[in-house]
Amino acid sequence: MVKISAGRWACAAMAAMVAATPAMAADPASTTQGKWMVRGRVLGVLPQESGKVDQVPGSDVRISDTVVPELDFTYFITPNIAAELILATTRHKVEGAGSLSGVDVGKAWLLPPTLTLQYHFTDFGRFKPYVGAGVNYTVFYDQKAAGGTVTKLDIENTFGGALQIGFDYMLDDHWGMNFDVKKLFLRPDVKLNGGALSGKVNIDPWLVGVGVTYRF
Repeated sequence: MVKISAGRWACAAMAAMVAATPAMAADPASTTQGKWMVRGRVLGVLPQESGKVDQVPGSDVRISDTVVPELDFTYFITPNIAAELILATTRHKVEGAGSLSGVDVGKAWLLPPTLTLQYHFTDFGRFKPYVGAGVNYTVFYDQKAAGGTVTKLDIENTFGGALQIGFDYMLDDHWGMNFDVKKLFLRPDVKLNGGALSGKVNIDPWLVGVGVTYRF
């Protein structure tokens, strides 16, 4: 499983691209680009999970990685300031670790709409880097306990913070390529077997996306 080194690599790649921008071609796009941007991405969801069941000393949790399609919408308030909303849903397998190693907890779907406020840098020609921060609200649905040791699974919906860094490389006024990394801070409460067991899971996933940009 990819851990926090994925985020460090992404930040290093972003820094390298910024350093290389003087050598890039001038931006052919006009100064009258549209205020809306839509992106379609392939998104890797990489949980950096840890957790515990309060009644089980030494317990921990493991949550599977997943890759899904993702759609986002960005509105430019000014040429530099924009707001972005991402929409995607992912399915994850939850397993016990530590003293719960070998226990199959179950599966759950996540719907994590995330709204960020971004600053877009406009001085690098076709290369359009940005940074952002915002809020996430994750809905856990279609939760299914594995049976056996765990007969009921209830992961509670939760708010969390979000940080973001990425760039668009514009091919013309409308079309471009995108690379984007987000860090979400998700720490929901969990109940097992109708509340007989309870605890907290720190999911804290990295969201790493690559895709196509369309601005209008």
